[in-house]
Amino acid sequence: MKRSDSNLVLTLLRYLCFFLFLGRAWQHIRWDAPFRALLWDQNIMEGFVTKYTNYEWSEWIRSPEMDSIIQGWIEGFGWFYLFCAIVVLLIRKTWPKKIVLFLFAFASLSLIVLALLYCKEKFYHGGQFLEYAIQFSLPLLFYFALFKNYNNSSFKIALKVAIASTFFGHGLYALGYYPVPGNFVQMTLSTFPFLSEQSAYLYLKIAGVLDLVCVVAIFFSKLTKPALYYCIIWGFLTALARVVANFYGDLWLDSLDQWLPETLYRLGHGGVPLVLLLILNNEAKEE
Repeated sequence: MKRSDSNLVLTLLRYLCFFLFLGRAWQHIRWDAPFRALLWDQNIMEGFVTKYTNYEWSEWIRSPEMDSIIQGWIEGFGWFYLFCAIVVLLIRKTWPKKIVLFLFAFASLSLIVLALLYCKEKFYHGGQFLEYAIQFSLPLLFYFALFKNYNNSSFKIALKVAIASTFFGHGLYALGYYPVPGNFVQMTLSTFPFLSEQSAYLYLKIAGVLDLVCVVAIFFSKLTKPALYYCIIWGFLTALARVVANFYGDLWLDSLDQWLPETLYRLGHGGVPLVLLLILNNEAKEE
């Protein structure tokens, strides 16, 4: 692979990873994360709370002190993600590999836990967890692209699995296997105001079918590139829709403050398929 092509792939992964961490940092510091979905679940936590703390369960969930501690942990992870974002911009191949691997592995693990918390919050829908696959894979994908040879079959398979998992999870919701989220319909209607609500559901169902078709097609060499083109377009559209559908001119600053981070950490949904397409195109040039 030419040096310029190699630099383009690395640069794209670097900025996708940076925006992922920046978006999650923004979310955790300025807004919230679903830690309470676990810590305030009586079925899971009551035994631990009554046995290992001085709180009764009713005191635990009503305690301002505990709520403040939970919020402090949420913000603490936000500052951790901001630190990771800065590291991603500054990191070079000369940095100690083991330290960087530990940092990025812990970042990926924390994003996996976050995905599990969202999954729990959504009644343990497995598709909700899978939808975050690209996000919790990105730190390690960037690490291996920077320090290892990413122009190999193992790296491409890892990219395909992450892409397929994300679009499989998204497709299950759009198709209606799980109840279609109200925000999916709202974003569709806001982005395409000429659609009726019934048309919006049909539009999402078609997108869900295409998502699942691409999940399979991406693993067949002759169909990989067409599937990737769809994933790139749809991935970026669904990321940008968070801002476009919720932007209000008279409250533009509040709109961006609340919704821009959701766009930032979803940019990888279109960007990682673009990374794989660049790698495949570069390989084709060399043949």
